[in-house]
Amino acid sequence: MILDGKCPTGPIEQTWDKHRFDLKLVNPANKRKYKVIVVGTGLAGGAAAASLGELGYNVEAFCYQDSPRRAHSIAAQGGINAAKNYPNDGDSVYRLFYDTIKGGDFRAREADVWRLAQVSNNIIDQCVAQGVPFARDYAGYLDNRSFGGAQVSRTFFARGQTGQQLLLGAYSALARQIKAGTVKMFPRTEMLDLIVVDGEAKGITVRDLVTGELRTHVADAVVLATGGYVNVFYLSTNAMGCSVTASWKAHRKGAFFANPCYTQIHPTCIPQAGEYQSKLTLMSESLRNDGRCWVPKKKEDLGKKPSEIAEEDRDYYLERKYPSFGNLAPRDIASRAAKEQCDDGRGVGPGGRGVYLDFSSSIKRLSEDTIRERYGNLFEMYERITADNAYKTPMRIYPAPHYSMGGLWVDYNCMSNIPGLFVLGEANFSVHGANRLGASALMQGLADGYFVIPYTIGGYLAQTKPGKVAADHPECKKSIEEVQAYNNKLLSINGKRTVTDFMRELGSLMWENCGMARTKESLEENIKKIPALREEFWQNVKVTGSGAELNQQLENAGRTADFFEFAELLCRDAHHRNESCGGHFRAEYQSEDGEAQRDDANYCYVGAWEFKGVDKEPELHKEPLKFENVHLAVRSYK
Repeated sequence: MILDGKCPTGPIEQTWDKHRFDLKLVNPANKRKYKVIVVGTGLAGGAAAASLGELGYNVEAFCYQDSPRRAHSIAAQGGINAAKNYPNDGDSVYRLFYDTIKGGDFRAREADVWRLAQVSNNIIDQCVAQGVPFARDYAGYLDNRSFGGAQVSRTFFARGQTGQQLLLGAYSALARQIKAGTVKMFPRTEMLDLIVVDGEAKGITVRDLVTGELRTHVADAVVLATGGYVNVFYLSTNAMGCSVTASWKAHRKGAFFANPCYTQIHPTCIPQAGEYQSKLTLMSESLRNDGRCWVPKKKEDLGKKPSEIAEEDRDYYLERKYPSFGNLAPRDIASRAAKEQCDDGRGVGPGGRGVYLDFSSSIKRLSEDTIRERYGNLFEMYERITADNAYKTPMRIYPAPHYSMGGLWVDYNCMSNIPGLFVLGEANFSVHGANRLGASALMQGLADGYFVIPYTIGGYLAQTKPGKVAADHPECKKSIEEVQAYNNKLLSINGKRTVTDFMRELGSLMWENCGMARTKESLEENIKKIPALREEFWQNVKVTGSGAELNQQLENAGRTADFFEFAELLCRDAHHRNESCGGHFRAEYQSEDGEAQRDDANYCYVGAWEFKGVDKEPELHKEPLKFENVHLAVRSYK
């Protein structure tokens, strides 16, 4: 099947404005007749629920945390992009559009990325109006800093806690609508199935994580804003609760999964300390504004303290390899460059898995107080975890799984191939291509939630009769029975291995064979081993407790079972794409100097997969990508 993204035609500068005008509207009195379910309350979901509630729709919002404020968006550190051009350094909507297309290695839709760049400025205005405490310069104007993949300063920030501050802004808007009665909030609740009636998404089945109760909620449309899937690698910068479950349940009901092999490795993370570590800690990319990455030139210097290694004996490898962008090379390139140094035997720290991020030059140039003002909470977090003072000695960092560019396939309206199922933020595939530039995740989440879905969902609802499906519909009863049977099966196995043991083994397979680099052979090894490990899971996992109570063992078992199925799809997608692009680095396809080598003649498309059964090969559908405003070119940051 050739997929239609329903992208508007004509001059790209006019596409979003014309599309909004062409969408059918729902008048204010009729909005009160429609109910919308929003799953996930991070930046995308929280903004969407607040915006739809304020428009007058009846909204039911769900999150598995104890509060919407605990969504993983809170962990974003460095900033949010917008084309305000406050520093007057040459930025524009077109330049943000161009940088994002190029940063994604020419594997994203032009129309979607243009819209993102166009509404970016509105996001900053919205958040300032909410009281988000963005950093300001001496004169009181909003300050900006640089991020990877751009030669301008367009990133707005609140020290190293931008995600937290933006989430509190969205939460305040959401709380206002909860108080007004337009939004009903369901915390500590996990979506375990999508209810599809006559081909349309009409509800979800959830489990109350405190009581264990299973129940259905029906609506006129369902919005998924449930984040990404990089916990498939087990160790990642994501919170341990982040999973693929909501997206995967929708995929099993017919929603296409697009580009699952596009996963991002973040170059600036605290290295793993031990075998039984449960997650990794991110150090913001913003640190690379003032920190310089280096390793010793000579292997015999590895045993020395960094202060004992002379300047001329240090290899500032990013500045050497990418002089135009230096330490602010995009994440995929910076990650591979760090791995290259470590593979060459010049990595620092235990196991040789680390490079230095050194602030001594910036402290000498700007003063320690200035660096403390910009990044103080990040330095404090680093010292608490490592016991090292990064003002006195360089940070030690190494790449780690961080973000997923792939996700459920959506058209220009953010609607999946299942009518009535909308997907926002990291849960969809739409704007980042094969690599996300830093500070663009927050931009996409808020763009989708505040400025896209309020328009596009109206275009769908205007053609739908409200209340078509009642809570007693046979599909609701069937869904409850299937979820109950699934949970009972997990509880009845009573094997000898823990859920965490299985997840750790799966993550190890994924990181070693489908992580920073993949090969045909390593992917085929995974495609063979993962089903065997999944089979053992269903024969030998031990889940204690019952389903009618608080049971995190059961929660984690269900999420791990979904990761087993998803991991195989991810490897199949990486195996079929015989090229390197962005975060998808097939070692067989690289230039002489080790850069990713695309194959535009054969792979310039979105690969969207249709579920055919657990032990059956999925079916690939393609959406061709056209580049009319940014011409396909070799992606170079040298």
